[in-house]
Amino acid sequence: MRFPLRAFSLFLFVTLGCGHAHRRPAGSETKPPGAIVIGFLGGYVRHDNRIHSAVQIAERLRRDYPSDVEVEVFENHRGYQAHQQILDLLDADHDGSLSPEEKKSARIIIYGHSWGGSETVTLARALEKDGIPVLLTIQVDSIPKGRVDDAEIPANVEQAVNFYQSNGLIHGLREIHAADPSRTQIIGNFQFDYDAHPVRCEGYPWFARLLENPHIEIECDPNVQDRVESLIRSKLPSLVEHASAK
Repeated sequence: MRFPLRAFSLFLFVTLGCGHAHRRPAGSETKPPGAIVIGFLGGYVRHDNRIHSAVQIAERLRRDYPSDVEVEVFENHRGYQAHQQILDLLDADHDGSLSPEEKKSARIIIYGHSWGGSETVTLARALEKDGIPVLLTIQVDSIPKGRVDDAEIPANVEQAVNFYQSNGLIHGLREIHAADPSRTQIIGNFQFDYDAHPVRCEGYPWFARLLENPHIEIECDPNVQDRVESLIRSKLPSLVEHASAK
């Protein structure tokens, strides 16, 4: 049974605050990046809150790919800004619109936890309307925002994966499916049990650990983090190739 979002939505608010993603100066790029990685956080977590795995993963990717791969993390309510940034990055000739060639060159990965998982699918759908492909979407204990259907993956997504747990007051989407199975591969729906295998989450507020514990355990679980990051890296140039291209 899906978690009743309205009844317990306040439990998702692990950290209050808001922020803005780094913006690339207009005209500073002459070609689109080799890949674009977008992460979305859950609740009202700030984009720079280093307690959360989405931020940690982004920092490691930026360290290993200081050029050619654009990595940004957004609050889940800033999907419009994330969408606009992708369009700006793909607009190689800066004419304000995307040509078929610019769209075809897109290599986009989107990942998110909780409401960020829901926003991952929402952004993929917005890109589908633009005719822009997405290499991979990753949802971690995805919780729907409003009436958003975060279970159906749009046909512009090449691969998608879902990690979830079913314990506690808040638990995520059990299964995702492809709108068009001939175009989208569902890598899998992977369940984790934190009653049987608890994970210690350092740095989270006490009320989050009390009320949302399994929901945050899947986010701070090193095994899940490693799997998310490995999937992202599988879509990026190898570090050897990246170093030789510098």
